[in-house]
Amino acid sequence: MALGVIEWNSIVEALLFASGDEGLSLKQLTIVLELEEQEVVDILNELSENYKQKDRGIELVEVAGHFQLTTKKEHASYLKKLVESPANSSLSQAALETLAIVAYKQPITRAEIEEIRGVKTERPIQTLVSKILIKEVGRAEGTGRAILYGTTKEFLEYFGLKSMKELPPLPEKADNEFEQEEADLFFEKFNETLEEL
Repeated sequence: MALGVIEWNSIVEALLFASGDEGLSLKQLTIVLELEEQEVVDILNELSENYKQKDRGIELVEVAGHFQLTTKKEHASYLKKLVESPANSSLSQAALETLAIVAYKQPITRAEIEEIRGVKTERPIQTLVSKILIKEVGRAEGTGRAILYGTTKEFLEYFGLKSMKELPPLPEKADNEFEQEEADLFFEKFNETLEEL
């Protein structure tokens, strides 16, 4: 290793943070870092030990062969307060767009959402998961087994819906101007509902 242990730990931490809830496999890390597998394992072990200190709020976990950073379970009550805080009740335009896509196209992967929106959606998805409006509902078939997202019971409660059948229908064939108008009305209704919460 040309870099010191601290530098490698810092780089791996940044990579895992950037990968979000999808995490990175050992193979992905060895390719990106251009290191031998055992060297990466040593870095992950060192990082994991650092996170076990009481003054750290996150931990390194391995889920389905992918390493990811998560918050420690003992801080759950504080995280819940943050999510339920009135200051956090409004959603950004990006989060609203992402939520609408998930609501109408579920189950859907992050890549599919990004294809529809044309931009990255990692942050909006994290926001929606933290507000319990969407959740992981399974894994897609095929390479990578991407996370599938769907709406929650809380989504129905927040928007006063008895079931997903009560969502307004999307126009099958319409010009772009009409579609934009419909989308604007839909997002406007979402905003109004959230402001009332």
